[in-house]
Amino acid sequence: MKLIFAGTPVFAAQALQALLAAGHDIALVLTQPDRPAGRGMKLKPSPVKELALQHGLRVEQPLTLKTPEAQALVAEVGAEVMVVAAYGLLLPKAVLEMPARGCLNIHASLLPRWRGAAPIQRAILAGDAETGITIMQMDVGLDTGDMLSIHALPIAANDSATTLHDKLALLGAEAIVATLARLDACVPEPQPEAGVTYAAKLSKEEARVDWTQPAAAIARAIRAYNPAPGAHTLLAGEALKLWQAEAIDGHGAPGEVLRADADGVVVGSGHGLVRITELQAAGGKRLAAREFAAGRSNLTGTVLGA
Repeated sequence: MKLIFAGTPVFAAQALQALLAAGHDIALVLTQPDRPAGRGMKLKPSPVKELALQHGLRVEQPLTLKTPEAQALVAEVGAEVMVVAAYGLLLPKAVLEMPARGCLNIHASLLPRWRGAAPIQRAILAGDAETGITIMQMDVGLDTGDMLSIHALPIAANDSATTLHDKLALLGAEAIVATLARLDACVPEPQPEAGVTYAAKLSKEEARVDWTQPAAAIARAIRAYNPAPGAHTLLAGEALKLWQAEAIDGHGAPGEVLRADADGVVVGSGHGLVRITELQAAGGKRLAAREFAAGRSNLTGTVLGA
């Protein structure tokens, strides 16, 4: 098919790569403008732009799709379908109606659960047993369009947002190729009214660990906020980031480090214990618990968060 592809991060680049491999004609790629990154804050192209340029594709980076100029870019292509994956810009009604067969979105949840900005992290935070990919016919609402295909994926006990993202990126790439291949046979299915939840954007403040919460909830939060914004607490008044953890049985005062060894840094909570296996002190590198504990002989007995 003749397609327009709109996306920005790695999640979207995986889908673009799959569409190219499947032989689709990507007539235009839309992606976010280059952003400052790194210590030098030099402008850096998005992963989608980098991939598109490698394949000699036409790339446009409008600040909005609401202007006549931006809409003309879309209209002149005459695409059958626009595929959208984590693009980062709203598509106005005029743009949604331009491709002959509409705009399809690769959404990283089992709609209508977790509509919105952070479905991967919210699924982990909530303790969901599974998530997945929904290929959706886009409309003017927030992830409210009819569903064309649904692809479920179990959430593993040790999944972080990083690992789950990578699994869903691969699944999303496979799902959009499969859906386009049988698009004529797809019957759009309205989303059920029951079970709607919203995946609000993440904030740094919410990623601060509350040690009075149950251990299971704390461990999920640590995994959900990996890689961003990063679960954090205080160690002797200094910032401490927590990257990987699990809940285990036991009792301890909230925030108190009960032991620190090769198996992990074990901390009390409101119910149960949290075993942290990867940490990062302020100004330091991410370390396995073994390395982190080796340089801190007085860690046991410390109260985190104070």
